[in-house]
Amino acid sequence: MGEMDAVGDVVAGGMLARAVEPKAGEAADGHTHEGNCLNCGAELTGPYCRCCGQQAHVHRTLGAFFHDLLHGVFHFEGKIWRTLPMLAWRPGELTRRYISGERARFVSPVALFLFTVFLMFAVYSFAGPNMKPDGLDDPRGDVAGALQEQRRELTTLQESRTRAQRGSNPQSIAKIDEQIRETQEGIKALEKFEALEQGNTSQIVNGKTGWKALDEKLKKFNANPQLAFYKIQSNAYKFSWALIPISVPFVWLLFLHRRRYRQYGAYDHTVFVTYSITFVSIWLVVLALTTLIPGLGWFRKLMLFIPPIHMYRQLRGAYELGRFSAIWRTAVLSFFALVAIVLFLLLLVALGIMA
Repeated sequence: MGEMDAVGDVVAGGMLARAVEPKAGEAADGHTHEGNCLNCGAELTGPYCRCCGQQAHVHRTLGAFFHDLLHGVFHFEGKIWRTLPMLAWRPGELTRRYISGERARFVSPVALFLFTVFLMFAVYSFAGPNMKPDGLDDPRGDVAGALQEQRRELTTLQESRTRAQRGSNPQSIAKIDEQIRETQEGIKALEKFEALEQGNTSQIVNGKTGWKALDEKLKKFNANPQLAFYKIQSNAYKFSWALIPISVPFVWLLFLHRRRYRQYGAYDHTVFVTYSITFVSIWLVVLALTTLIPGLGWFRKLMLFIPPIHMYRQLRGAYELGRFSAIWRTAVLSFFALVAIVLFLLLLVALGIMA
């Protein structure tokens, strides 16, 4: 079922992206040769109608239907193969060229954002239950075993402490007490995780706010937290677009003193943010897929350096900044990005609680 949901998400994302992406450069002879457009009736003078833009020749075969489906989901008229490499290696140039008016050569940031966000959540819904941190075959099923092991270790440490007391060795006792405290903290953390997995999460949100309507929602959240978490997960991709308006003001602050961005700055910053979030979505997809391959922990650690490096390259290229100017803006924008993510997560939690 999860696999079908994942495929459905990818197809939905592709079709939504295709809906906002204009056609360009698609020309193929079909099964009919009309003199007038079948859509608006205008006289045809080329492969496309000059009035409505529809193709001059239409296809009426089942094969053509599935070709259009795959083409709409995965191809983007070939522009995606020009856009993705530039988004990865020359994001600043891509952003600047798109803002300057080169629109037909590249996939628009909105179309690419829609597709990659749906792809990301499809991959996570498919691969998420099978993600395996290094050293664990099944992280959920291994919680009970890890908890049992920690409890055995605690018993062993307590026995060692008793023997140390008999030997009157204060230094040894202090060292063992520290190990006991660390083990007890680990047991508490595992017990909370085990309770979460078993649905015993009645105390996830406690206390009263004094706002009757909100207290009722919190009560429902505590009564069925798994449903609330499902709603939060569902809202994550439905409202992923909210990351764009949340992030744009932070970028605007970085260039508040520059006159050249006062008139068209909002548009420029929005294109920058949309391409940036799109790249992060692709990065998260790759990161998720690497968790399915054992022994790539070192590679995932290296991948953590990619987003700030990409942000630096995009800032420097898109806004034509010097090295120092791009470096300090990257540092500030990295902090702003964390703030934006926290705000977005708070929005998801609020939607999950209030739903």
